[in-house]
Amino acid sequence: MTKLSILDLAPVPQGADVSQALANTIDLARNAERLGYNRYWLAEHHNMAGIASAATSVVIGAVAAATKTIRVGAGGVMLPNHAPLVIAEQFGTLNALHPGRIDLGLGRAPGSDGATAQALRRTLRGDVDGFPNDVMELMHWFAPVQEGQRIQANPGEGQAVPLWILGSSTYGAQLAAQLGLPYAFASHFAPGDMMTAIRLYRDRFQPSEQLAAPYMMLGFNVFAANTDAEAKLLFSSVQQAFVNLRTGRPGKLPPPVVGYEDTLGGGERAMIGQALACSAVGSPETVKRELEAFVAATGADELMITSQIWDPAARVRSIELLAEVTGQVGHA
Repeated sequence: MTKLSILDLAPVPQGADVSQALANTIDLARNAERLGYNRYWLAEHHNMAGIASAATSVVIGAVAAATKTIRVGAGGVMLPNHAPLVIAEQFGTLNALHPGRIDLGLGRAPGSDGATAQALRRTLRGDVDGFPNDVMELMHWFAPVQEGQRIQANPGEGQAVPLWILGSSTYGAQLAAQLGLPYAFASHFAPGDMMTAIRLYRDRFQPSEQLAAPYMMLGFNVFAANTDAEAKLLFSSVQQAFVNLRTGRPGKLPPPVVGYEDTLGGGERAMIGQALACSAVGSPETVKRELEAFVAATGADELMITSQIWDPAARVRSIELLAEVTGQVGHA
């Protein structure tokens, strides 16, 4: 059976603050572990009031400390924002604290706007065009130290933290295939190139020390509730969030609104329909049917489930229902 994992964007619901959002993340991670999910990832975003995981490695450390067995990692770290040596030290430290449980997914987008990216880096010289070189440099820092090597990542060297390439286009698929790394595609919000990326990655994959055969994880939105109508209501929060973001009004995650989709114009409805096409919204039976159809169409080795639900209790319940209907419960 296809493995199921969780991507948590650490949403800050309207009416709550960052402290509450991070407490919700810890609670969701503990429940994901209890339910037998495979891994729990957090993503790097900056200058966004609705996302609390900007200091991604710090939040990963808190989640790993609050859990015992589930793999924890970044989905992902936006490598152009950082010196590869710093990331090697951060994730080497995490892996030393939580041996064998840490993943490092790498993206080439800034996770922010241009002005914020410049504030993060002080210079834009380390841009997305240098991403392949940055990845290979990071791999060097994780490798065992060679005789005469003057600069070392300590912690970091020899830690063998598994690397993933993340992407929403064919670029990342080709790089992951060339380097022999697992690939995670952001189909949960940018599914346009998904099938082409899957084909390119599998056709061009070259085995490496880390990975002998291609391994593909796809992002997938799940909003599960007792009834289709209840799940559709929960889904309206992320629909609002996408419309707000794409129209220049980003903010905290809005509460659900009855009949929200009926208030949208044709352009807005088409936009969120395309962005959120890879979603299962409904009762457990509906979600199971749509999830199985997605796996059959894509051949995904693993799904990274994300659920931007305003009510944290409803978010926990959603992953519980998914675990129950897919038989994930008790496999921890």
